[in-house]
Amino acid sequence: MNFGPTPFCGLDFGTSNTTLAFWREGGPVLAALEDGMTTVPSAVFYDRQGALAIGRAAMARYVEGEDGRLMRSLKAVLGSALIEEKTQIGRRAIGFREVIADYLRAVKARAEDDAGTGLASVVLGRPVFFVDDDVAANRKAEDTLRTIAADIGFREISTQFEPIAAALDYEQQVAGEEIALIADIGGGTSDFSIVRLGEGRRGREDRTDDILANDGVRIGGTDFDRTLSLGALMPLLGYRSPMKRPGRDVPSGYFHELATWSSINRLYTPRTVRELNEVRREAAEPHRVERLIRVIEEQRGHTLAMEAEAAKIALAEAKEARVDLSWLEAGLSVGVTPDELVAHTKGLADRIARRVGLCLDQAGLKAGDIDALFLTGGSTRLAHVRAAIRATVPQARTVEGDTFGSVGTGLAIEAARRYGKFSRGADGRTSVA
Repeated sequence: MNFGPTPFCGLDFGTSNTTLAFWREGGPVLAALEDGMTTVPSAVFYDRQGALAIGRAAMARYVEGEDGRLMRSLKAVLGSALIEEKTQIGRRAIGFREVIADYLRAVKARAEDDAGTGLASVVLGRPVFFVDDDVAANRKAEDTLRTIAADIGFREISTQFEPIAAALDYEQQVAGEEIALIADIGGGTSDFSIVRLGEGRRGREDRTDDILANDGVRIGGTDFDRTLSLGALMPLLGYRSPMKRPGRDVPSGYFHELATWSSINRLYTPRTVRELNEVRREAAEPHRVERLIRVIEEQRGHTLAMEAEAAKIALAEAKEARVDLSWLEAGLSVGVTPDELVAHTKGLADRIARRVGLCLDQAGLKAGDIDALFLTGGSTRLAHVRAAIRATVPQARTVEGDTFGSVGTGLAIEAARRYGKFSRGADGRTSVA
């Protein structure tokens, strides 16, 4: 017997994209969250009247030049001082907690429409570390996320590490028993788990002994965007260009803010423009700083960030990605090759891979003990990131997960275990009510 949609779900609120999965007809199903797609970018756009758009629609309204406020990488605010701050939306100031709540409330409503039922119970995905080496900040970030989940209407709320959720998804295809390294390289964090998996272990209520190690680092796809932007795009706006006074460069802080999704909006102030006009007068190449000023005055910083992200994604398959900046200056463009992407971001890939060694040490295992490497998360599409991780466990079989859906699917499996009632039919299939 199979059951219809159930009132519990798994929610993977990601730095770049979000998914939500519920249980239907004997298995987890990713909800359609935007135009039939199961992912929705973690982006919001408020128009001047405060009306909200999310996801691709939010970014489209910004790109089309509608007057309003775009925010992306909302998850990065959790665990940071920004969560206590407010941002200006039209004539009112709104806290970042409320921004995240507005976004997740819209996601929940869309998932409920697709499921045809209300969703009362949720397992929230969380990275191993929201913030590196800060126990208090990690606890605060999780508590904040739980509070927001309650505010938008969930009654039962729990969390699970994102790589463990990905492991639960992968386990559905495991016939024998094995030790798997789960690598979830997302938009904001890179998380690893080493887990014992197998068909005979799936139904166990307590899987604590099967989790051999968890580790992670706050490096993800948005860091690759930022580093690529600094290396390839920001020099066109004056980054690392000289001032007239010998031995000095144009101040770098503006460019780091402009290349970081969560801080771009901080630059959109009259004070920043006044400061940059002073810098322009003292710059040896003032035309470059003039481009920077135009970006700030027209509030097009997010456009630059989107261009860097698009180039990064294109280079997963193309021999060159050309960034067209003619919207900034007629004829302005720059080409980026895969080798240049690697040159700019190799340090990030190496830091991610080093966490595998720490994870192996935590588990008391050697590289040769790992049977399978399960890859999920959008940044695993980058060839040099994949290669760096695979080199740490060269004998392991590499398995491709659903790039964006494995975590959400696994969280729904965990939600079924925690909140559902299982029954096993004559055919051996598990149903959940």
